[in-house]
Amino acid sequence: MKNSKFWFSFFVGPILFAFIVVVIIPMFMGIYYSFTDWNGIGNTANWIGLKNYIDVFKDKDFLSAFIFTAKFAVVSVITINLMGFGLALLVTRGLKISNFLRSAFFMPNLIGGLILGFVWQFIFTKAFDSLGRLSGLGFLEGWLADPTTGFWGLVILMSWQMAGYMMVIYIASLESIPESLIEAAEIDGANAWERLIHITIPLVAPAFTVGLFLTLSNSFKLYDQNLSLTGGGPYNSTQMLAMNIYNTAFKFDDFGLAQGKAVIFLITVAAISLTQIYYSKKREVEM
Repeated sequence: MKNSKFWFSFFVGPILFAFIVVVIIPMFMGIYYSFTDWNGIGNTANWIGLKNYIDVFKDKDFLSAFIFTAKFAVVSVITINLMGFGLALLVTRGLKISNFLRSAFFMPNLIGGLILGFVWQFIFTKAFDSLGRLSGLGFLEGWLADPTTGFWGLVILMSWQMAGYMMVIYIASLESIPESLIEAAEIDGANAWERLIHITIPLVAPAFTVGLFLTLSNSFKLYDQNLSLTGGGPYNSTQMLAMNIYNTAFKFDDFGLAQGKAVIFLITVAAISLTQIYYSKKREVEM
């Protein structure tokens, strides 16, 4: 018993210490500064009560960024998980090139968000424009210069980057399904669609819980791809929450207001993520 306590403290203690120093203490310091007028430079931080929180809800740019981020998160969660699950089904069918396809689909996740953003910026602004002029398809021209196409540009970039990562999670879950269940369903006459709906999807529900949580949290905190692809433009119409908070802190030197926005952001993401996990867990079935 004493040995187990020692090894528990030996392995968990440093991680717990680092978590408290890096996450917990800065979080409470941030909450404190959200009630002050600190500009991030001076040593003076005067207590101003709820003024920052009141100003947050009067900030039209913040509310616009909040709505844009929420819409982006909803669409991205659906597209990324559908693509990830579809790719996982494809590469678990025993194809000869399955290993190559797994590597190819996962590759975008290894590239940094800034680099991916610049790559896709070139594709949208140069390749799409050229293709549009040659083919006469007008909707391919002027991408990223319009709020609607800028939104879909971010969705495409995020889906392309994260679908391979979700694929790995779904592959692990698909390969854990007992072959005997699939064979029994085939003997009973179930076709491929019925096996997918009534056996495969219910049994990979825990993977959907993880996949939805990861994509939801990543969609809300997206920053580097937003910066490199659209920079929040045109006229701040594609500015997401993380960029709005960053600009408030480092462009306008209003750290108190930025901390107020960050606290609201934290509470919102935590509430949505916990609610999603609660309802996803209720739909899981045990093998």
